[in-house]
Amino acid sequence: MAEKNESETRDDFGEAVNMTASEIEKWLDTDESKEVGQKDGGGESTGHESGRHIVRILKKKQADYTDADYAHMRKVVGYVARHSKQRPSGDVTDTAWRWSLMNWGHDPKKR
Repeated sequence: MAEKNESETRDDFGEAVNMTASEIEKWLDTDESKEVGQKDGGGESTGHESGRHIVRILKKKQADYTDADYAHMRKVVGYVARHSKQRPSGDVTDTAWRWSLMNWGHDPKKR
């Protein structure tokens, strides 16, 4: 499969990430944010680290995006799409499912 061009990647990323940089930063400081996700070696979770990278991307000018930024944008889009399909039934407000998505810059309760 051909890799998406930069414009498509930015568009897809913009649709997947529905939180602002400041919202993500505030969220990443919460205990809930730190509780969820897969941790390599007991440290920071993959999603929490991703959230920090997303904040850096959102604060950059488009012209300053690196190949690593575009690769991370594609990773975020894929994660949000896959994880969104696993939505549990009922109220998701205080669920690990929602918190994990928020670490990746997507709040499913926000429309």
